[in-house]
Amino acid sequence: MNDFEKLIQEDKPTLVDFFATWCGPCKMQAPILEEVKKKVGDKANVIKVDIDKNEELARTYRVQSVPTIILFKNGEPVWRAVGVQSSDVLEAKIYDHQYTKSDEY
Repeated sequence: MNDFEKLIQEDKPTLVDFFATWCGPCKMQAPILEEVKKKVGDKANVIKVDIDKNEELARTYRVQSVPTIILFKNGEPVWRAVGVQSSDVLEAKIYDHQYTKSDEY
């Protein structure tokens, strides 16, 4: 998961959906994430991590329920939610963390 580490280190926000293929709510979250990905474009990374294929990563970020969504910026988790989240909530969190202090005038 070197790509994962590289993505979350970026200055732009990275929204990570920790999911499982057997999880019903995760299946509900998937189209919402696709919608968010289309709306935010290159302003943020939106990725999915299968906890069954990436158990160590799930442990590292203390994922105990799925879906768990974590927003990273500069390698740090800046927001976290468990359960299905609406596109409005996800977009708002991305935009809240889109700019760094140095970007503000």
